Amino acid sequence: MSRMPRVSIAGGSVGGLTAALVLRDAGCDVRVFERSSTALQARGAGIAALDTTLDYLLKRGGFQVTDVCSSTGWIRFLNRDGSVQYEQRHRYRFSSWNTIYRSLLGLLDAGCYRLGTEVTGFAEQHGTVTVTLGPGPQAAPGAGRHPSPQAECDLLVCADGVGSPARARLLPAVRPAYSGYVAWRGTVPEQDLSPGTAKILGDALTYQVLPDSHILVYPIPALDGSLTEGDRLINIVWYVNVAQGAPLDTLMTGRDGVRRPVSLPPGAATEAAVTGMRQAARDQLAEPIAEAVASAPEPFVQAVYDIEVPRMVFGRICLIGDAAFAVRPHAAAGTAKAAADGWALAGELTAADADVPAALAAWEQRQLALGRDLLARCREIGDSSQFLGTFRPGDPRLIFGLYGPGH
Repeated sequence: MSRMPRVSIAGGSVGGLTAALVLRDAGCDVRVFERSSTALQARGAGIAALDTTLDYLLKRGGFQVTDVCSSTGWIRFLNRDGSVQYEQRHRYRFSSWNTIYRSLLGLLDAGCYRLGTEVTGFAEQHGTVTVTLGPGPQAAPGAGRHPSPQAECDLLVCADGVGSPARARLLPAVRPAYSGYVAWRGTVPEQDLSPGTAKILGDALTYQVLPDSHILVYPIPALDGSLTEGDRLINIVWYVNVAQGAPLDTLMTGRDGVRRPVSLPPGAATEAAVTGMRQAARDQLAEPIAEAVASAPEPFVQAVYDIEVPRMVFGRICLIGDAAFAVRPHAAAGTAKAAADGWALAGELTAADADVPAALAAWEQRQLALGRDLLARCREIGDSSQFLGTFRPGDPRLIFGLYGPGH
């Protein structure tokens, strides 16, 4: 077999880490460059743990599902008065971004993962990609005044997220398309809820459907990874329509006066915005869900965008995960899609006997199709809830999945 390529990965989040691990296992010499100077944190934000998200941990990492996931046995829709509108038995596994990230990071050799190092440029010549590196955004003043270091590789994988500088450089005409709504998110310690509310929310993915909106609530691991009932967190995601222009600008401008393009982190939303959201919860939500929303200490906001690329491969450079397709969260498959991109890339490199251009050509065709299908499915679900009024309890389209509902 030919020598497997040297691979540089821009971005060390869950997608970048999964790609690094599967490419390393395939025989590649891998380096990950993460712009943050410290290990990443997402304040325990919850994710549905689809099979592809967990594959590396379970198949190669020595983990059991119960090490990283809570589970629920029901999908339940509540009416405004708290009565059950609809329920069905369905098992989901939920985790937190922090838990998955920490678990994957622990499986990668420390020397392969460089914090505080940002990919600031790249160029390909004669089958080699030269990557220019700079200090991350938290670097001390003056850290970037010396000549920028460089790294050479045979393949550059850009896993630099929804705001991907690599995508902006490679596809400057591609812009995020605002969906027309945002997600208010937050977590609350399970032990902070009343016993009745904790019981109702502790073993279900709980929904409430409102006019032009819906909210979902589910248990996830605690910040320390604990999965013991009573020690977990309850995760909240509430989709609320906000018009583009002044209303969105006002909401996304934090208490520090800075307008964020995608996400207001915990503690950054203005007091007026948080107060208004909590008042709407009291007015509109079933009591158990309203209690969880009111108890979340630092709710935060994510504007929901669609990003679609016409290409994912540019010579020996490729885009994966949210750097290529950013999809609405309704299939709970964004993290799984990023992982799938990494697994498929390693598989194509092996099948092509380390021929990078041949592997990338086959890989791009498959992953473009997957990204387009997932994006269309998530748009359909989101629009049915927020604009069309056709979001119905029990609709099989709502079952989470990467390749289709339940898959």
